[in-house]
Amino acid sequence: MSSPDGACGPPQEAAGTPARRLLGVPRQRRRPAAHHVEAGETAQHTRAAGRAARRDARRAAAGTLAFVESPVQLLNVLEWAYREQATDLTVVVLAPHDPMTRGQLRRMAELAREEGFSVRWEEARGGASAPLRTIGGLTPRLRRAGRVVIGDPFSRYVQLLLTLTGARDLVVVDDGTATMEFITQLANGERLVRWHRHGGRGPRDLLFAFAPCAAAARRRLTPGGRRTVALFTSMPVGPPPGITLLSNEFAWTTRRFGPPRLTRGADIVGTSLVETGVVDPDRYLAAVAALARDHGATRYFAHRRESATKLHRIATETGLEVVRPDLPLELIARRGPVGRLVLSFPSTVVHTLPLALAGTGVGVAVCDIDPTWLTSKASPRAESFLSGVTGTARGVRRLPAAPAPPSAPGTPGAEPPHVTPEATGTPDSGNKRNRY
Repeated sequence: MSSPDGACGPPQEAAGTPARRLLGVPRQRRRPAAHHVEAGETAQHTRAAGRAARRDARRAAAGTLAFVESPVQLLNVLEWAYREQATDLTVVVLAPHDPMTRGQLRRMAELAREEGFSVRWEEARGGASAPLRTIGGLTPRLRRAGRVVIGDPFSRYVQLLLTLTGARDLVVVDDGTATMEFITQLANGERLVRWHRHGGRGPRDLLFAFAPCAAAARRRLTPGGRRTVALFTSMPVGPPPGITLLSNEFAWTTRRFGPPRLTRGADIVGTSLVETGVVDPDRYLAAVAALARDHGATRYFAHRRESATKLHRIATETGLEVVRPDLPLELIARRGPVGRLVLSFPSTVVHTLPLALAGTGVGVAVCDIDPTWLTSKASPRAESFLSGVTGTARGVRRLPAAPAPPSAPGTPGAEPPHVTPEATGTPDSGNKRNRY
């Protein structure tokens, strides 16, 4: 229809009225202005940042939670706390079965309490229900903790606990030479397996066989996002990118104890390489006898895991006084008395004793492990790992593998051996006997 002036226009019934919406076409909503969108997103980010800050504040207020399973781990936690000036620290001892280890842990727990720290003793392996009871009791603390310190990343117990924590800061302290293997495996993305094992599962591992904790723990041990990972160590390692390296100089040990009184003879430090199936027992005893004969050693400081049978053989066949320390050797040597020369096979002490005994005049020597001493059950990595432990030690004298003695160790008419089943008590307790 045309208008009177001939121009075309809308139908009369539509003129001056809103346009009708076509059927089936959705109504178009008015979009907010761009500055309104940006303001909304900024507000959301602000609220999220506020929640994160409050969460971090709660975790910081909850303090630091440290998990240890051996005396050396607890010693290194104390060294870390001294270096970092940590105050609100709770040490959780996941107690093992071995009596010697438990005894040393109790002594170290006493020292930790003397330093003002809280110690929580968990019978984590005391029966079938113990793991569930322990984990259930620790979960609330784990979720609140702002920082978690661990000593054994290979422990399946610790791996499971790591999956339950939301802590932003994670610290790994030394667990001896195992730290070297841990760093290598973490850098290569490998499964965390102790160097002297073939990778099989033992009865204790069956408890966690179906828990997907190993891979999750490895991810937790890898820094990313807002999560930090630090390594506190005295080992000669280079951590993967992103992991902060903190040097352990044993400052707490040297401040608290010593310097030691030196004796004229030499001391031999024992190792558990026989007990772990790496070294043949007869070869080991022959090497100990040769070291004692060539260097005038008079005492043998037993490793906490050495068997009573082997120690009895060492005492009766070599004439050495066997001492079973009630504390890590770093503390025993620092408080003294100690020989002017300490002889050791490849182990943690070839890296830690030069630091703990710095400036005392005590020398440390390490005896290589001959490949012929290894058993058929030894891991394929054993030879290279032990060689690396010896080769990277700083401030020690390296000795060739001790040759077998010309005759059977121990001769008729030799002075009867003296066996000291236990060392004295805590460093400040004089001659008090151990009371476990």
